[in-house]
Amino acid sequence: MILIRHGQSEFNVVYAKTRVDPGIRDPNLTALGRRQALAAAQSIQENGIRRLISSPYRRAIQTALIIGETLGLEVMIDPRIGERAAFTCDIGTPSSTLAENWPQLDFNHLEETWWPTLEESEPALDNRGREFRSRMQEGGDWRGTAIITHWGFIRTLTGHKVGNCTVIRFDPTTAHPGGGMVVSETDVC
Repeated sequence: MILIRHGQSEFNVVYAKTRVDPGIRDPNLTALGRRQALAAAQSIQENGIRRLISSPYRRAIQTALIIGETLGLEVMIDPRIGERAAFTCDIGTPSSTLAENWPQLDFNHLEETWWPTLEESEPALDNRGREFRSRMQEGGDWRGTAIITHWGFIRTLTGHKVGNCTVIRFDPTTAHPGGGMVVSETDVC
């Protein structure tokens, strides 16, 4: 399985400079973020990816669509791999609006307000990571899956604190947290 953190977002640009939440709700990718997504897609072309799953946040969807176009894959949406609602950027977009923006994607399984309304605690995030591992192990087809997700979710699964569009090879059958090896850190200008 491959885990990929979304590309640089409008929020990331400001927060990286100030370390202060700039109040940007569900931000879009920047031009650099789009280039990072393309570079990440190119770096995983030979990994036998057959399934692409994205968080419903805009930055993840935009990253996943670039990767999906490069790999010739459809994007599936799963809110269970979203961020933990620690910042304004983690306030999502209603599913009806997402469906209007991306009619080619299926959002019918999402509640209108699908994101957490309160900051998820570290133990709750850890539990969500454990549940994800179990689901992937039970499904059995995790080896051909790429997941477009977020810093907090990747950290709880692997222990790694990664930059935008970092690619991690992940084995969900290993002990939690762990099983992740960084294979590519996207560095494009």
